Amino acid sequence: MVGFTRRGLVTAGCALLATQSLSETTNVNSETTTEQENDVTGVVRHNISSFRALDWRPYFDTLKNGAILVDISSRALHFWSQDEETYRLYPTSVPMTEDLTKRGYTKIIKKVEGPSWRPTPAMRKRNPEWPEFIGPGPDNPLGTHALYLSWTYFRIHGTHDTRKIGRRSSNGCIGLYNSQIAELFAATKLGTQVLII
Repeated sequence: MVGFTRRGLVTAGCALLATQSLSETTNVNSETTTEQENDVTGVVRHNISSFRALDWRPYFDTLKNGAILVDISSRALHFWSQDEETYRLYPTSVPMTEDLTKRGYTKIIKKVEGPSWRPTPAMRKRNPEWPEFIGPGPDNPLGTHALYLSWTYFRIHGTHDTRKIGRRSSNGCIGLYNSQIAELFAATKLGTQVLII
């Protein structure tokens, strides 16, 4: 997550690699980042330049109720508070395939701390061995918090499987680290506008 206020950088840290600092993985102030950068292990990491700060104005007419932009290509979630005092940038997991991906405008209609999970009918069809229900707790695929969107079955939620973050690994939802969904959960309210691109 990268956090900003009008006064500047507040916190920085995205878990691309535990040994990497933010400056080694992305330059949020530079207009000239490269498409590829070597990480500390020498492996070429793609899409680094896409994980950068954005302005809300090209995407939203207003910040009434705050705004969330999810960029599927860069696997990043951007949050702006209504008063424009807070901007946050988080790495995410995104849907595995295009047919599971939904794009467009929606909004947060429900917030649940300690959510339970039921696979959708399509998930059950693809994975009949999956359980029909998992209650709140460490095995719950929705993690510790969930933001329900106005689209049926679509959520922004946490995950206990941290390997999923930064990957195409979900069945349609947007996933964040549990610590970061807790932070986003606290910052958002019902009616927060959401755009997935």
